[in-house]
Amino acid sequence: SPPPQGSLLYLDALGAAFPRALACRGTALLHWSPGCPRAPAGWPLPTLYCTPAAAAALPSRAAALRVQLLFALRQRALHVLEAGLAAELHDALVALRTEWPQLAQELALGRLSPQPGLPEGVRDQLQALLTPDAARAAELRAECARDFKGIVLRLWPQLEVVVVRTAHGAERLYCDSLRQADCQGLPFYCPFYQAAGALLGVNLWPAEPTPQFLLCPDWAFCEFLPCLASKEPQTVLLDELWEGREYGLVVTAQPGEYRCRTGEVLKVTGFHKQCPMVEPVRRESQTLSVRGESIPEEQFCQSLCRTLRMWPGARLIDYVCVESSLLGDSSGPCAPHYEVFMELQGLRDLSEGQRYKLDQCLQEDFPIYKSFRFKGSIGPLRLHLVRPRTFTQLREALCSPMPMPRVLHEEQLLWLLQGSVIS
Repeated sequence: SPPPQGSLLYLDALGAAFPRALACRGTALLHWSPGCPRAPAGWPLPTLYCTPAAAAALPSRAAALRVQLLFALRQRALHVLEAGLAAELHDALVALRTEWPQLAQELALGRLSPQPGLPEGVRDQLQALLTPDAARAAELRAECARDFKGIVLRLWPQLEVVVVRTAHGAERLYCDSLRQADCQGLPFYCPFYQAAGALLGVNLWPAEPTPQFLLCPDWAFCEFLPCLASKEPQTVLLDELWEGREYGLVVTAQPGEYRCRTGEVLKVTGFHKQCPMVEPVRRESQTLSVRGESIPEEQFCQSLCRTLRMWPGARLIDYVCVESSLLGDSSGPCAPHYEVFMELQGLRDLSEGQRYKLDQCLQEDFPIYKSFRFKGSIGPLRLHLVRPRTFTQLREALCSPMPMPRVLHEEQLLWLLQGSVIS
């Protein structure tokens, strides 16, 4: 949970930029924290929230998000929609698209339907908070029957901002998708930067489209490893950072805890009252490398998006990469290579020529990869399409409210993907 200073800074910045954002019960929270409720961003003001804390601690991610969505739908006068991860908001709105008739019926009756992952005792406790609302149910049916573009602002016309606690790295894909469709017309605000379980920085500029985080020196002990150093790098401290440079992050979260290299790379974008402002640029653990070629997560995504523009009608829902070493013997007698699992909207299949476009874009964007491909040291990329909602199931199987991995390292999660391949 954020320390008091971090949450108070967030509430001050939020209230200054969006004056109605701190209204009583004007915020809905969509976040799964299994086992124990995790404090929301604005926990010093618990009266902000219209969603019950018990819903976040349900054993099932899907059940938690669905229950929170139902309580959010009851409150027409929402001013803030808050999510722990952009993927959680994305998946809750996917559930709205597929389950709105049932959600409307529950609103009309003031009744919570039994569902997997919702224990009976907890269901009774939550249902006691509901009252029948036929008018709101009718409004939900009318809006969802039209279409879903801009649905968030149509269901909550007083909404001012979408707050997402983690919106960088892998979560950026979901933010972009939400901005273009369901959340069209709404600003996004990412208030916190966290790593290694510690809150390290706060974003004091809600109106800025690209989040910058002010690193606060008292919250954790941070050290920084300069990237692209000409010799063995030595860590530097907050007052030794240079604007425009990138650094690997090393954190000791609390006295007595282990010092750890987080795998996060930050870029210093400026200074505010002598404290550095940073922007997360990549996660080193999400780099593709089967021969030492090192393709970073965000640059692979750029190549993938460039490829998508060559597939007319295709819209990317989600993707994940696997290095062939994880497949073992099932990858066959071939050179090491990448396997990419994708969920697309608008295309049911891809020709071999279309599939090759991604490998071709990677060769154009990464000369080292092209060199290995030319020599045969790396085999051709293999691309698989998976059925709808596969990645929602994958996030449930992760059993942790953490950002989505883009490079998969666990065999059990790979089996789930392989069982969902349709092309």
